[in-house]
Amino acid sequence: MAGSARANDIRIDLFSDTKTRPSAAMLAAMAEAATGDEQAMEDPTTLRLEERVAELLGKEAAVFLPSGTMCNQIALQIHCRPGDAVIADKTAHIIGFEGGGAGATAGVNIMPLQGVCGVYSVDQAAEAIPPRANRYAPRVTLIEVEQTANLGGGTVWPIDRIDALGVLARDKDCALHMDGARLMNAVAALGEPAARIVQATDSVWIDLSKGLGCPVGAVLAGSKDFIAEAWRVKQRMGGALRQSGYLAAAGLYALDHNLTRLAEDNANAKLFANGISDLPGIELDPATVHSNIVLYHVADEAALDAPAISAALMKKGIRIGAFDKRTMRAVTHLDVSRGQVEEAVDAMRGLLQGAA
Repeated sequence: MAGSARANDIRIDLFSDTKTRPSAAMLAAMAEAATGDEQAMEDPTTLRLEERVAELLGKEAAVFLPSGTMCNQIALQIHCRPGDAVIADKTAHIIGFEGGGAGATAGVNIMPLQGVCGVYSVDQAAEAIPPRANRYAPRVTLIEVEQTANLGGGTVWPIDRIDALGVLARDKDCALHMDGARLMNAVAALGEPAARIVQATDSVWIDLSKGLGCPVGAVLAGSKDFIAEAWRVKQRMGGALRQSGYLAAAGLYALDHNLTRLAEDNANAKLFANGISDLPGIELDPATVHSNIVLYHVADEAALDAPAISAALMKKGIRIGAFDKRTMRAVTHLDVSRGQVEEAVDAMRGLLQGAA
């Protein structure tokens, strides 16, 4: 996905919510953090963050990690044995964006399902799980969901679907893991507590470096036994962070100040979708926009393809990514205001109406 550019040239960055930068207040909280050796459980700020996230997600324990990818890879290694299989949507992050880690670090097969906008049905999952007595097929030991579904366009998994997958997982002797990279955007969309949304999961994590605005980090949560094993795998993967309190302080600040404002990002995404859906050559139903991601397509007959639109917008200091010749994605976040979203819509309108 094209997107590299000099930061100083970009005024409105809708490429990804990973582009957020810590505020002055967040940086001050980081600088003032009390720290210690997190490997010896001596970093008080990291311990507070882990306790806070465990409570937020309704789980027994949590561990602070450098990235969401490491969260997923640790979960795969704990829930599965080499040769086992994992159920996931074909657009899942663990398939397309983790460098083949599922096979390299966990030795697992992934059975991709064709969901709708990144969300598959319980029947699809059930049909994909072979009987345990079938020695020819890999054992399915994990069902994975991504909340929200990134390449599905930020689709929010409904709670009843997650609950039903939890029932299926228990019935089939599997675990249920949630890639919660944008779970808190789903919280804002559903109006339900995070703990309720993830109640059926055996493990789940939240990203700190997307909508919450931190420079780095994620927190993986689950049972006490699961997190104890996660520490072992974290050590094996080189995840020792030592005085991690400087980073954990950013997470605590984000939970105090940036959670409630995620609804603004969701609203801004809907504003953007409504603003461009009627433009020449744009294929987008605003009703499909659930959270802070707008995934849309450029018609085959359009005067400009997606890379050309992206390049033309960049000349105006507006960055929106093009996945391929026909697919684009805009992501709203705390560093993009409502006024800037409106400016991006106006730029799109001027560009596409002029080319039509």
